[in-house]
Amino acid sequence: MTLNLTIVQTTTKKEKPDPNQLGFGKYFTDHMFIMDYATEKGWYDPRIVPMQNISLHPAAKVFHYGQTVFEGLKAYRTKDNRILLFRPDKNMERLNHSNERLSIPPVDEEFLLEALKQLIAIEKDWIPPAEGTSLYIRPYIIATEPALGVSPSNHYLLMIILSPVGSYYAEGIHPVKIYVENQYVRAVQGGTGTAKTAGNYAAGLKAQEGASEKGYSQVLWLDGVEKKYVEEVGSMNVFFKINGEVVTPVLNGSILNGITRNSIIHLLKHMNIPVAERKISVEELYQAHANGTLEEAFGTGTAAVISPIGELNWQDKKMVVNNGETGSLTKELYDTLTGIQNGSVSDPFGWIVEVK
Repeated sequence: MTLNLTIVQTTTKKEKPDPNQLGFGKYFTDHMFIMDYATEKGWYDPRIVPMQNISLHPAAKVFHYGQTVFEGLKAYRTKDNRILLFRPDKNMERLNHSNERLSIPPVDEEFLLEALKQLIAIEKDWIPPAEGTSLYIRPYIIATEPALGVSPSNHYLLMIILSPVGSYYAEGIHPVKIYVENQYVRAVQGGTGTAKTAGNYAAGLKAQEGASEKGYSQVLWLDGVEKKYVEEVGSMNVFFKINGEVVTPVLNGSILNGITRNSIIHLLKHMNIPVAERKISVEELYQAHANGTLEEAFGTGTAAVISPIGELNWQDKKMVVNNGETGSLTKELYDTLTGIQNGSVSDPFGWIVEVK
């Protein structure tokens, strides 16, 4: 794509929120990126404009058939005031993977990344400096054609919005309690589990409500066929340290290929810690807990980075992990990965991209 990027800056900037009260996804910056698509033109009119509402026809296909995808990544401010992105090329690559699954036209990954860098450069004052904070980046695409026929849209909007954020969980880097979900399922092989599309997350809300009512932070999803094998925890990938080896469910066609997941696997191999991607049943977890070899457990994702698991509840059988405390390996992985992201730890993998 060789289109020129139009930039229109706001004349009225918003007041920045209290950096100690950010929460997650509550505040939005002054500008956004927008690009249109039409079948006869391809992607066109890329622009950075003041943050604004959008107007859609009531028959826009996104409302009726859920044809939409999104991504999530972060920008970090270093102690010496540089702005860093973490593996953004992988987010652009995964966006196109999701596009392919949802029959949405692919985007030019290099162009979109350059446009994102320009947007961040304009909004750099919104990137909070405090430890644990960052600028969350949400690229997404929606189908906008006003037509009720069940078919891929001929028109789309691609947007990127930015939000300064604190910790995803109120608990922070402290163990959370997880309820093993036995009734509802997140995704099945051949479905949309490997894509970041809105329907996957809407389908999980009911189970999340039930877990919250029972006093649990999230649910542990099992496979959609046998309801036997562990898949994800909430909207994150999941890892278990069992008898010295770290195990994570193998990508099987229903599990999202998480960028944080991939990074953790790289880190573990770099640290010479045994790591395996394979099927793991909840019964195996229960037996490992019973014989004392379930040593640590944690979820991984862009928003939370790493979230330690202190307890699993499976059919009213509670498995307390590591006495409900954050494991030493979990903490080391968190410190190393967040250190690479914020520039305080050297990056031996070439993952960091600086925004000039």
